Amino acid sequence: MKVLIVALALAVSGCGAQVPAAEAADAAVEMVALQEVGFDAGDAGDAGDAGDTAAGKPGVRPHTVRKLLRKNTLHGEVVVRTRDDEERTVVVQRGAVTAADDKGFTVKSSDGFELTWTYGDPVRVAQNREKAERSAVRAGVQVGVGGVRDGAAVTARLIIVG
Repeated sequence: MKVLIVALALAVSGCGAQVPAAEAADAAVEMVALQEVGFDAGDAGDAGDAGDTAAGKPGVRPHTVRKLLRKNTLHGEVVVRTRDDEERTVVVQRGAVTAADDKGFTVKSSDGFELTWTYGDPVRVAQNREKAERSAVRAGVQVGVGGVRDGAAVTARLIIVG
């Protein structure tokens, strides 16, 4: 399971790019959250080689996230403590894109909840289990999104189109 989380962290952070362990751990939190709302590791596209990134210690307890997020979750937030002993709010949402531009997009879940996201740096967009461009995120498409909240700003780190 730890290897899977590290591989997922690589997928979010750029398929093998040099990423400090704390950043990889934070990305792993977001990936676990998305996995728990019904998207599997393959949805993120090619995860690359896990290797020894983050020394196999992602700093997140997947069981904790699993308890809070279940397979049929439409949207939610969970606060986790990172390896640096900081709190991070992970946000996940599924729904239809109602508006999109070069800075961000708005998603409306089937229960009416609506949230506006900005694109993170980095952000990974995947469609049909392969890497996609931001242009795939457009009004009318269904997406699953995972990212972080900082105050009122919600930043997408992973977007699964379809």
